[in-house]
Amino acid sequence: MEHYNVEQKIQEFIAKIEAKNPNEPEFLQAVKEVAVTVIPFIVTKKEYRGMKLLERMAEPERVIIFRVPWVDDKGEIQVNRGFRIQMNSAIGPYKGGIRFHPTVNLSVLKFLAFEQVFKNSLTTLPMGGGKGGSDFDPSGKSDREVMSFCQSFMTEMCKHIGPETDVPAGDIGVGAREIGYLFGQYKRIRNEFTGVLTGKGLAYGGSLIRPEATGYGVVYFGEQMLKSKGEDFKDKVVTVSGFGNVAWGVVKKIEQLGGKAVTISGPDGYIYDKDGITGEKVDCLLELSASGNNRAEDYVKKYPSAEFHAGKRPWEVKCDVAIPSATQNELDLEDAKKLVENGCKCVVEAANMPSTLDAINYFLDNHVLFSPGKASNAGGVATSGLEMTQNAIRLNWTSEEVDARLKEIMIGIHNACMKYGKEENGYVNYVKGANIAGFVKVAEAMLAQGVV
Repeated sequence: MEHYNVEQKIQEFIAKIEAKNPNEPEFLQAVKEVAVTVIPFIVTKKEYRGMKLLERMAEPERVIIFRVPWVDDKGEIQVNRGFRIQMNSAIGPYKGGIRFHPTVNLSVLKFLAFEQVFKNSLTTLPMGGGKGGSDFDPSGKSDREVMSFCQSFMTEMCKHIGPETDVPAGDIGVGAREIGYLFGQYKRIRNEFTGVLTGKGLAYGGSLIRPEATGYGVVYFGEQMLKSKGEDFKDKVVTVSGFGNVAWGVVKKIEQLGGKAVTISGPDGYIYDKDGITGEKVDCLLELSASGNNRAEDYVKKYPSAEFHAGKRPWEVKCDVAIPSATQNELDLEDAKKLVENGCKCVVEAANMPSTLDAINYFLDNHVLFSPGKASNAGGVATSGLEMTQNAIRLNWTSEEVDARLKEIMIGIHNACMKYGKEENGYVNYVKGANIAGFVKVAEAMLAQGVV
């Protein structure tokens, strides 16, 4: 058999990706993290060799960039840039959120779309990977301004999406209000009522549990990780970052399972509530998010017994489990060292790529239970897939049915990660497990469909 120098192949692959995608740090980080675990697996499979499967997965099938002009409340014309990355449709129509945030650019969306391919594959539902958005910032905008922007955005994007082609959803900056405006404009232009978007309101085709789904799924996944060590969330102290829908779902489910979340965070710093974020405090997260102020400090105004730590991140707080739920690269090597030093035994990513590569490697080297977002935060898109199913069969499931299906999917993802990630010493490398498990289904579909 031909000798394969695996490390050399990894470096050659990364060099090609870097040459083709300069000045795209987030995308390169995501691809590298996958390459170091998937390429060693590829070289052990004769049917995969020479098929350039990972090279093809790292190249979007289609990138759409467009102008989004709109008029603000002062009557002035504003111009933003819109994107849709249709990354891979080997196992189903493109599926992935729309993000409205000033930091949105090609690199960020390509990283998110690439991650989405693996995440959607892990759910076992027939969904390809995509992502989209704009550098538009909805915070501080009136409802009329947001509607004006959303209608302009959808006027172009409707040409490229559809229930059998590409089914977007919400993400940062795109909540129920934005989804409603986007859906209304699609319906007006295309003259059809279809499940073209997920995260819709219950009155027009949405699914129960969808707002909480990502957070619930994260905790279900974390529960399985702890169970692998004979433990559970009962009486565990948990640090959480962010205060949006994901963090809200995480905190809510942790309380249901007997744990205690003690932190949330925002761009201004973090809140430490030693008594736990429980009861009515959980819904305070929704109020913070809906206010549009983007400040965690407002929590202290309502619950003065809590502490606000300006300009800091919550990873310095002693905990059993850490759940980063805010944004990419929010947890770095120094944060990882603090968590390990303070006895943290489990880190479950709820955001997309919230840990830097150095932090991930530190967790793995210290045998901390660590789950990458593509596995543990797949509950959101899984429930979007369940919403697509409900739309297709013209039925609504109860919240108990949706929650049960979500938990079943997350247990299945955990089992797949265990299958491919368990090492000889018994430690489960969830990064390796998630990457390989997500890769295999897409790779098999691509092989079957030829060079397309």
